[in-house]
Amino acid sequence: MIYQGSCHCGAITFEVEAPEHLEVDECNCSICSKSGYLHLIVPKNKFKLLSGEDNLATYTFQTGVAKHKFCKTCGIKSFYIPRSNPDGVDVNVRCLETLPKSMKIEQFDGINWEENAHKVAHKSKEI
Repeated sequence: MIYQGSCHCGAITFEVEAPEHLEVDECNCSICSKSGYLHLIVPKNKFKLLSGEDNLATYTFQTGVAKHKFCKTCGIKSFYIPRSNPDGVDVNVRCLETLPKSMKIEQFDGINWEENAHKVAHKSKEI
């Protein structure tokens, strides 16, 4: 299924190919819990930025591996390049225009990221 997504103001638009029934992660780390992010990691070839590349800002912290992409206008992080899978794209399911037919939300302990990263690194390879 092809999902359309965007930031709040619509400057950033994208599409992502993923199943109709999704398994996503809700992380308790500081950046994810404060932004309400629901993680759907897909291979890069399943993600297409449609508009707004020039309106993206990048935020990094700690190791600098994860590339958090924010809209310069509204501040919403619709997707980013995850540290656990730098060859994939992590899409915020809450930024999708159409919700999946069903969604299973799994809790991820990102506060203890180093001990748990292997749990999400394999997910994009399954899609």
